[in-house]
Amino acid sequence: MRVIGFTEADGKLTWPMVVEALAAGHRRAAPEIGDLLIGSGDNRLLSRAAWIDGLGIALKSVTIFPDNPRADPPRPSVQGGVLLFDPQTGAPSAVIDGGLVTKWKTVADSLLGATLLANPEPKTLLVCGAGAVAGHLVEGYQALFPSLKTVLIWNRTTARADALAASAGGGEATVCVALDLPGAAAQADIVSTATMATQPFLKGEWLRPGCHVDLIGAYTPQMREAEDDVLTRGEIFVDSRKTTLGHIGEIQIPLDAGTIVAGDIRGELLDLVAGTAGRSGEAAITVFKNGGGAHLDLMVADLIARVLGEG
Repeated sequence: MRVIGFTEADGKLTWPMVVEALAAGHRRAAPEIGDLLIGSGDNRLLSRAAWIDGLGIALKSVTIFPDNPRADPPRPSVQGGVLLFDPQTGAPSAVIDGGLVTKWKTVADSLLGATLLANPEPKTLLVCGAGAVAGHLVEGYQALFPSLKTVLIWNRTTARADALAASAGGGEATVCVALDLPGAAAQADIVSTATMATQPFLKGEWLRPGCHVDLIGAYTPQMREAEDDVLTRGEIFVDSRKTTLGHIGEIQIPLDAGTIVAGDIRGELLDLVAGTAGRSGEAAITVFKNGGGAHLDLMVADLIARVLGEG
């Protein structure tokens, strides 16, 4: 069984490569998925399993400790690993660094959604958050959307947004800090949220026609980033109904309240990739909930194992 670390594989991947692997994975059979989330206080252990006929089997287990980055010395907030199994024999074939898979999976999930839902030549991207995921979003969106001219970064703690803007690279867009969230959202063609917020902060009234909203941060039944009017103004899509409905507050809380109904979810990535769902027109506001899921981890882990095998 091979053990694959972060530094061994990270430099061999590109955002377009990983996005294409996710698209290809969604052309296969629908996945079987199972999740387990337990925890103490704000800390969580998340285990996710997936089985896709013709592709493979994977189990991902990670801990999520939100205070780790503020420790001295700082530690990653997400730590763990992905165990791959041979689909023919059931034997474990590789253990891959969980941070590596999570980095590429999380952002590529959103990027795939955006390539299928956002208007094709966005000029302004707003990233809400200033953690590791936000930094990868700044890089990944520029790689997939070279039309971007401006990247705005908003964070509740402005100093962290300043630090991210100063370190951001990998594209031609001007990267700067947004101090006024409503004003920044009003000029953005794409709004991507990657925060640890438990209460919604993004308002639908701020969004311009044609905007694409990419919601990443909320991953528990209690967490939300978007106000109800983001969902009621927008056309709602999810990466997977299996990993969002009943699992994530961003979707389930407004469902339980009757603010939206299940039929308001117009499609998932399987539908978007197949071309059977999509935005209704150029002026539509689209809302994509990135819920993650072990099927995505499996697709990325399989890609990593294949890339290193070819090397």
